[in-house]
Amino acid sequence: MAHSEHNRSKNAGGFALIILGALLLFLAPNISPTSSELGTMSFIGGILIGCIGFYLRFIKNRPRQV
Repeated sequence: MAHSEHNRSKNAGGFALIILGALLLFLAPNISPTSSELGTMSFIGGILIGCIGFYLRFIKNRPRQV
């Protein structure tokens, strides 16, 4: 296959982490209404996972400006 490199997915992991972080942020208040600790942990985890995904997707491979 001459175009196998062209058809490969590049940096798909960062986008998946952004989606997972957004889902955690969206679902955090509904995870356990009786346990506020679990909701808070999922909210903070969603922010952290989304930030890591954003870094991998957009910041890591950006050319440096001088």
